[in-house]
Amino acid sequence: MLATAALAGCSAGTDGTPYPIETAATAASQSAKAAQLPQRPAELTLQGVNLCEVFPQVELDSLKITSAPREAPPQDGPTCVFDADGAEPVHSYHVRAVSADLDQWITGARKKNSMTTEPKTIGGYPALTNYRAAGDPADCETLVGVARGQTLAVQTFAITRGKLTQPQLCDMSVHAADVALQSLKARN
Repeated sequence: MLATAALAGCSAGTDGTPYPIETAATAASQSAKAAQLPQRPAELTLQGVNLCEVFPQVELDSLKITSAPREAPPQDGPTCVFDADGAEPVHSYHVRAVSADLDQWITGARKKNSMTTEPKTIGGYPALTNYRAAGDPADCETLVGVARGQTLAVQTFAITRGKLTQPQLCDMSVHAADVALQSLKARN
């Protein structure tokens, strides 16, 4: 097994802002993650999809969504917010259509060294969970590569702090992404 060491350098500025240095081992690790993703079984376009209708009515209870879905200002693309605020722990789902390929979160411009990115398969589609492993768990994002240049992003936010663990937030996000994906499949 190849061990990786975290390295950091400092900028030339007066504050000496640290930045990570990508080693050959970390680059190989990122390439391995990309290789673990399955091929997409079919293209499911997000164009023309009303994200506020992506969860079938019968699934709203299983997701504990109690408020009417609402459009939010675009965050990387159209966004709809679903609140589960009827009982503790209060949480929210943000569903976005992002114009980017999934590999952008592994090796591209959307990759952040402060985030933990894990490959998944959801409904036969390539997916990733993306979250900040350090600190108080606040959210987990599931990204599903539904079509070339299109990613379905389902982010679960903990509104009530300290009641949901990171694994619970990620499980909720993966489940919601699977429900949304099944809905997209049924439309196509």
